[in-house]
Amino acid sequence: MKRLLSIIGATILTMALGVSSALAQTENYLSIGDSLAAGQTPYQQIDTGYSDLIAMKLEMTGQLSFYTKEFAFPGYTTADVLKRVKSEEASDLLANATLITVSAGANDLLRLVQVNPTAGTLAFAQLQTDYALNIARKNMAEILDELKVRAPKAKVYVMGYYFAYPSVHATQKEGTNAQLVKLNKILQQQAEHTGAVFIDVYDSFGLNATNLLPNISDVHPNFEGYRQMANAFLHEYSGSKTLAISSNELPKPNPISFEQILEQVAKAEQKQVEKEKEKEKPSPTARAIQGGFKGYAAFMEKVRAKELF
Repeated sequence: MKRLLSIIGATILTMALGVSSALAQTENYLSIGDSLAAGQTPYQQIDTGYSDLIAMKLEMTGQLSFYTKEFAFPGYTTADVLKRVKSEEASDLLANATLITVSAGANDLLRLVQVNPTAGTLAFAQLQTDYALNIARKNMAEILDELKVRAPKAKVYVMGYYFAYPSVHATQKEGTNAQLVKLNKILQQQAEHTGAVFIDVYDSFGLNATNLLPNISDVHPNFEGYRQMANAFLHEYSGSKTLAISSNELPKPNPISFEQILEQVAKAEQKQVEKEKEKEKPSPTARAIQGGFKGYAAFMEKVRAKELF
């Protein structure tokens, strides 16, 4: 009996040490990608998304030293993300990053899907989606290769996608869902090929997650949906449910509109002009802040005209 208790105690200690060892370092965390990485709400605002929840939990446990989602932007395709990763303003932040999450690929595919939310129908051309998936494959491969070079200290996690149209008729789901499954497979293959980690969120939503995707005219999740995504990451990151975020840990909503973001950008640019008068060259951080949400104006009408990730 004593020997059994000793074995059990040793096993528990080993597990605890394994978890604490995995969570020992503090992270410089960069969230890169589309509107899911940016935290877009179902009502065309920006608020707490999955990356914010990940950062919140890591900060609560003393494992976060830096976090930004400056390189996350609504409407970004894999081509946009690749351009961002290669940009000068990203270089210093990437070089110091120890943790990176990437959301990219859905806009390559789903912008080709014609949605009629009131009729509950979906339509797409197979030839176009096949082409888009192939482009996403190539761009994601290049994104991950670039991150290996430009962010050598970082562990990279590629976020998968959920089925975004739970309110359409059941007979309409199969075709689009099959394309999404293909996209997730592509993302997983490219992640594994480069030593990154794929985060599967598909099963957390399923085909009928109207409780997580409350707006039939929008593809973005509510706080609970983002919590599911964050927990999928945290489980993979920690190797257990140690860091799981409970519903009562979710912050209160504090949405910001695209118009307010544009106002913030204008103020940041004005401050930058003032700094440039004092310094010949702005700091990398200042460049990153200035470029963080630059371009929202160009995307606002696109986002409103057609739902994008």
